[in-house]
Formats: sequence, structure tokens, C-alpha cells
Amino acid sequence: MTDKTRDVRIPLTVLGTGAMGTALVRAWLAAGHPVTVWNRTRARAEALAAQGATVAASAAEAVSASRLVIVCLLDDASVGAALDGAGLAGRDLVNLTTGTPAEGRARAAWATARGARFLDGGIMAVPPMIGDADSGGYVFYSGSPELFEEHRDTLAVPAGTRYVGEDAGFAALHDVALLSAMSGMFAGIVHAFALIGPEDIAPADFAPLLVSWLGAMTGSAHKAADQIGSGDYGKGVVSNLAMQVAGNATLLRTAEEQGVSPELLTPYTALMERWLAEGHGAEDTTGAVELLNLRRSAADRP
Repeated sequence: MTDKTRDVRIPLTVLGTGAMGTALVRAWLAAGHPVTVWNRTRARAEALAAQGATVAASAAEAVSASRLVIVCLLDDASVGAALDGAGLAGRDLVNLTTGTPAEGRARAAWATARGARFLDGGIMAVPPMIGDADSGGYVFYSGSPELFEEHRDTLAVPAGTRYVGEDAGFAALHDVALLSAMSGMFAGIVHAFALIGPEDIAPADFAPLLVSWLGAMTGSAHKAADQIGSGDYGKGVVSNLAMQVAGNATLLRTAEEQGVSPELLTPYTALMERWLAEGHGAEDTTGAVELLNLRRSAADRP
């Protein structure tokens, strides 16, 4: 066994063996890592013992077993409760619990005050994707760059890694931003299927059209990024805001004709109407992002 092989098979601890935590543990075990596990419901952790994991009697005992400690629990409050009383000095704490940017920053300060290095993570995968190199799953990491560089190979075992900055809140911010975009897309998909629902149109026949269309439209994110980065919402306009707002009336009338609630559309159409009322009809719809920034006063808007 080479030194490099020994390095990538370092022992680690995983707190939390729910669906995601279990998938993570199995991936590390399969790669040859010694893994100590703990879960509030002990039976869930003991199920991993047959696969080679060591089950700790308490979270504090699990933390003491390894320098690298991975936390994958229900929420930030669960993290605090599990680690209360655990000796964190000299530990490398990687928090893969879903949370907000503010929680990530606060937990980083909390860990640092207790003598630990800290990384926050945002998992862009579901459990079946973990351990599958071809799944496309990955994890955002932010916080200590030294911790990330030292453990990069180990962290990459369950899923790809993307380090997004020293600000510990950035992993959660990237995670939630992508999930928010996904939620908007899901809303559009549900609305589209609702529109065809009353008609003799098979959802299975319509789905490929929907997938193709949405796939073609996602490329517009690059243009939106260029416009937002430059502050020039008139750059590269194809269908301006005034035209889009006029077209929205057709979307809403069609929903009415089909007996479909427009509630998934109206928040966005209302936002576009507000931006149009402020005199931006010749620009792209992207400029409506200005109305969402609650930290910026109306006087600061371009």
C-alpha cells in the first residue's frame, strides 16, 4: 500500500445515519475508510455495523474517534444538540446538514470558538446518487480552505466536490439558489400539465415536448448573468419586457379557459408588471431582479 493510498483511507466519523448519512457511510466504507457512526436512534446506526462501521454509544464518543467529523443531521438545531459537550478541539468538522447561509456562518464561528476547523456543505444529490461517479451528484463546500485541501480526496469519495469560497455561508447559498430555481421550474411543469389536463392529450406524449423546450430555455441563464453583472438589462434583448407583459395576458386567459388556477404564474407576472410600470419596457425581463433585492432602496435602482 502506498503512502497516497493510506492518505485517502483516513478514518472518519459520521453523525447521522438517515437516508443520506447512510449513503455517505456506505460510500466511504466501500472505498476502504474506517468509519465510526452515531445516530440518535441507535438501530439505524447498527444496521451499518455489518458493513464494517463502528457504532459509537454517543455523539461525543464518535467525535473522539476521528479527526475528520462529518455531520448529516435533520437541521442546525440538531447539530448543536448532538455536538453539545463533544470535544471539538483539533477536529475538522464538515457540516452536511441542510441549512441557511446565516446558519452556516454562525456554525462556523461556533466551531472555531471550540478549536475546530469548519466546512459547511450543500449536497446537490439524492441518496441513490451518492457513491455513483456517473450520477452527476456533487457537494458545495465553503469555509476553511486548508481543511478542504487537506481532505479533498476523502470528501470526493461519495460525490464530486465544488469549493465555493472561504465564507462559510456560500455553500448553503449556492445550494438554496439552485433549489429555488428548481422549484420555479417545477411550478411551471405542474402548471403546464394542469393546462392540458382537461383535454385528450396524454401527459406521456406531452412530457418530451416539455423537456425539450425547458432544456432549450435554460441557456438564457448565461445572458441573464451577463446583464445582471453589467447592470445593462437592455443588452441582447430579443423579447423585451413590454412584449412579455402583453403576452402574459394570453397565458392568464388560457388558464381561465382551461379552468386552471393561475396562482403559480401570477407572482412572476405581477413582478414583471411592476418593473414595466417603472419604465423598463424596452429592457429584458431580467431587470425585475432589482425588485427582489430588499436590501436595495428604490433610489438605488438603475
